[in-house]
Amino acid sequence: MAPMTQRPFSRPGAVDLSGLSGPPGTPAGAGQPPGPSSYAVEVTEQSFQGLLEASMTAPVLLVFYSRTRMPESGALADDLRILADEFEGRYLLGLIDVDVTPQIAQAMQIPSIPLVIAVVDGRPMPLLQDVVPIDQLRTALNQVTQQLTAQGITGRHQPRHPVASEESGEPLEDPRYAAAQDALGAGDIDLAVAEYQKLVEANPADTEAQAGLAMAKVLQRTQGVDLNAARQAAAEGPDDVDAQTLVADLDLLGGHVEDAFNRLVELVRRTAGDDRTKAREHLLALFAAVGSEDPRVLRGRQNLASALF
Repeated sequence: MAPMTQRPFSRPGAVDLSGLSGPPGTPAGAGQPPGPSSYAVEVTEQSFQGLLEASMTAPVLLVFYSRTRMPESGALADDLRILADEFEGRYLLGLIDVDVTPQIAQAMQIPSIPLVIAVVDGRPMPLLQDVVPIDQLRTALNQVTQQLTAQGITGRHQPRHPVASEESGEPLEDPRYAAAQDALGAGDIDLAVAEYQKLVEANPADTEAQAGLAMAKVLQRTQGVDLNAARQAAAEGPDDVDAQTLVADLDLLGGHVEDAFNRLVELVRRTAGDDRTKAREHLLALFAAVGSEDPRVLRGRQNLASALF
């Protein structure tokens, strides 16, 4: 990767936080790096696209840093990790060490480190290019949050890492999903669908509830289905959307995720009109059930785009 130079960085849409620069040499944070955050993820080439897609739910912050070449930029990343939990999902933090994943920095044309970029609805906006104390950083994020709220952007991310119980060390279950999970445990799939549906209606940005609803619906559609009969019907009707989507559901439940995706991608490629729309929407629901950060979903989305265009 080419050496990063400290030169001005300006792009349309940037939020002016120039007044927040700290005095020269002011460290962003002190002490040991913070522990795991529920709203921060280490970004890889494989997970990067999924992180950008998550910005359609709520804002994503990307921090580019290097602990070896510029330790204070690593301290800034640590402070952002702390603040990610304070803001409780108002943004998801993507940590990008430019020494570990230089390809991402090259693709984003990052001119210098540290650099903090906000991504909203897939659109990047530079926020900060300096190391500042954590209190000023908190103020900056509050300002950004207020601006986004004024624009109607109020979604929240779900925790990416479960919080462990201090007594047992075991992850604590989120009580919001207890009713749906209990229903699944009892084999009452219809009730589980209804419970997840309530959660989605209450908060459409709840990606975990959306994933739970999508998987519960897969279980609902496949209840009592004869696997052999379903596969025979699909073989006899390659363009029968109902037959093909049912086998895709069965493949997904059987762990053949890519087979399920490929079956529906090819169905989208062959069909048109309402049939194509139905096949595409079913495939998107299976993507939701598996999770947007899964590399198989990322490949599936690329294949779907190819089939559509």
